[in-house]
Amino acid sequence: MSNEFMGGNAVYLAIAVFIILCIFLGVRIVPQSEKHVVERFGRLRSVLGPGLNFVVPFLDRIAHKVSVLERQLPTAQQDAITTDNVLVKVETSVFYRITEPEKTVYRIRDVDAAIATTVAGIVRSEIGKMELDHLQSNRAEVATNIREQVRLLVDDWGIEVTRAEILDVNLDDATRTAMLQQLNAERARRAQVTEAEGKKRAVELNADAELYSAEQAAKARRVLADAEAYATGVIAEAIKQNGIEAAQYQVALKQVEALTAVGQGAGKQTIIVPAQALDAFGDAFKMLKGRG
Repeated sequence: MSNEFMGGNAVYLAIAVFIILCIFLGVRIVPQSEKHVVERFGRLRSVLGPGLNFVVPFLDRIAHKVSVLERQLPTAQQDAITTDNVLVKVETSVFYRITEPEKTVYRIRDVDAAIATTVAGIVRSEIGKMELDHLQSNRAEVATNIREQVRLLVDDWGIEVTRAEILDVNLDDATRTAMLQQLNAERARRAQVTEAEGKKRAVELNADAELYSAEQAAKARRVLADAEAYATGVIAEAIKQNGIEAAQYQVALKQVEALTAVGQGAGKQTIIVPAQALDAFGDAFKMLKGRG
């Protein structure tokens, strides 16, 4: 009886151990950054996503553990020739991640090498369609075109290209020297243009100043002419009304003004005045006294 009891317990114990073992082997916990590829009898069975998963023990096995984190290819340089026959070395950087590992693991053995080869071919093809100046001034556009073409080619591999960048465009020494000479020549030309424009502006300003001075002088002459015309009119009217005395009075004034100007000159002056002039001054002073 005891043997039968022990034998029955052993069976139950074996069943319990088997169940525990199945649970242990059937439960799979996948990290957030990975996906697991499951095979059954050597064929693709399923892909386990992050979290708690179950597989059939002894039939299913985890064949591949694939990271879905973004990866960066090693920085690479590709030689390419532009349409204007300039040899350049293009330094590129590519970022990607695996989105469908069931495609990647069964189609590509070395993912990095496959993508690097694809990028190199596309870079040479794209740069061969443009001139050097266009390449240097439109790097972002070229990088976008490269990324789109690479994305289309690697999509069948279950890979997503997230970024593609052109880090640098290097030239050979001869081309670099020629471009430097061209740049210096352009700078010299711009300096000459700036200097010429400065001289032109100076001439224009000087001409404007001379024109303004001439206009002001003309206005001054016009004012003097108007004043003289007015004075002449007044004198004529006075002569008309007072006769010869008015004319003599005006002549006396002019003579007095002339002597005053001579007397105010620098140094000492000796003035010889004719007798007739003295008589005229006397008459003028009498007239001035009489008018006073």
